[in-house]
Amino acid sequence: MAEIQTEVSVDHRFARLRTLLAQVSDLRSAASVLSWDQETYMPPGAVEARANHISTVRQLAHERFTSDEIGTLLDDLEPIAREMDPLSTEASLVRVIKRDFDKAVKLPLSLVAAISEAVSHGKDAWKYARQANRFGDFAPHLARLIDLNRQKAEAYGYEDRVYDALLDEYEPGIKTEQVEIIFRDLRRDLVPLVEAIADREEADDTVLHQKFERQKQWDFGLAVIRDFGYDMQRGRQDFSTHPFTTTFSITDVRITTRISDDFLNPGLFGTLHEAGHALYEQGVDIELERTLLADGTSLGMHESQSRLWENQVGRSRPFWEHYYSRLQRIFPDQLGDVPLDAFYRAINKVHPGPIRVEADELTYNLHIMLRFELENALLEGRLAVADLPEMWNAKMDDYLGITPLNDAQGVLQDIHWSLGAFGYFPTYALGNLMSSQLFDQAAEELPGLEGRIAEGDFEDLLEWLRTKIHRHGRKKDADDLLKDVTGRTLHAGSWLSHVRKKYGDLYDL
Repeated sequence: MAEIQTEVSVDHRFARLRTLLAQVSDLRSAASVLSWDQETYMPPGAVEARANHISTVRQLAHERFTSDEIGTLLDDLEPIAREMDPLSTEASLVRVIKRDFDKAVKLPLSLVAAISEAVSHGKDAWKYARQANRFGDFAPHLARLIDLNRQKAEAYGYEDRVYDALLDEYEPGIKTEQVEIIFRDLRRDLVPLVEAIADREEADDTVLHQKFERQKQWDFGLAVIRDFGYDMQRGRQDFSTHPFTTTFSITDVRITTRISDDFLNPGLFGTLHEAGHALYEQGVDIELERTLLADGTSLGMHESQSRLWENQVGRSRPFWEHYYSRLQRIFPDQLGDVPLDAFYRAINKVHPGPIRVEADELTYNLHIMLRFELENALLEGRLAVADLPEMWNAKMDDYLGITPLNDAQGVLQDIHWSLGAFGYFPTYALGNLMSSQLFDQAAEELPGLEGRIAEGDFEDLLEWLRTKIHRHGRKKDADDLLKDVTGRTLHAGSWLSHVRKKYGDLYDL
């Protein structure tokens, strides 16, 4: 009888934990809905009110999550969970949420509220500063967000670098020094390749810089991501200043894009990129709904999915063997007489440019390295906010050989710092490396994959990703996923092989 009572008690405690976490999940999702509306449809006069709304809801979510009851349940269930299958929902729930809880209780409620309010104001200030090309309008908000992030890092605690505490939020377990080593080694092989291409005849991409009707761009992009498998019954696309993906539940995953009237790439590849994020979120096992496990396991792994669909698929020749004739029919005046080879070369042109989201595969990682170095300098007090635009331009010249025309094209181009997201940028480059590692493994396990892509058939690839990556949500860490799926931890070899082969062929290296 005692054993039965104990078993019931354990089941009851797991059920109670899930109930409480579901409430936290709902509050966080409500705050995300408010943030999504702020970026898409909210009238400009509502900024102050919306900042209060979001701050209140996030504060409630933090209070609920860091409650004594959740802490006690996690402590009681931790030894029990260690004896269970580590991939069971119950064991994963205790293991992962205990890690989150231990971090969250270190943050004072006043700091959580202050960060939320500063982000709401900062986002709006960034948006208008970018439009007006006035960094000074955003500078005080950025200084405030840097100070709050220092406070957050101190509350979390760190052994070596302040950046370690913030990086761990997005890529758990990795250290600043590890990223510096990866970037150093990557730069060593990447720069000579970019320089070798610079000595070749530059690809002509003028065909991409014409008038392309916005609605037609929109419709084509949506048609492609539907083919990918993006479920429009559980998602939608809207416009925003900066493209993003947001998840309110596994059954409501939304993306945004921005479209240029006279450049095809931003709208098209931005849509494919965000769809990759959304496919990940829509592929999480429905059993994990409202558990806080229903999310990508790290930002690097999340980025691997968006870059896989954008680059390994969307910029590949097999992909355009299927879709190019359709795009020509949509834009006959612009592309009707342009051969596939010329179009393929144009969309894969290697040319250093000022905008990260429009960068080619090779120079993209250099954009990330630049931001990573500046973030560290700001957080460690080696760089003043007032000096950031000048340092940004100097590093752009050093890394890419160009200088932005203005701050909107330079230091104000990304939304991330206005969101208080320090430690986020390195995950983009790490995701690039992961994407090739995973795609190579998929190609090995799915013979004829390129042929199916050339037929517009993505079902097997999506199912492989759902089975290997998506369904697990946060049950497995990124490093464990990579080892389980590919047999290796993160490395740059697959990505470097991919770009050497692709761009070696394109530029006759």
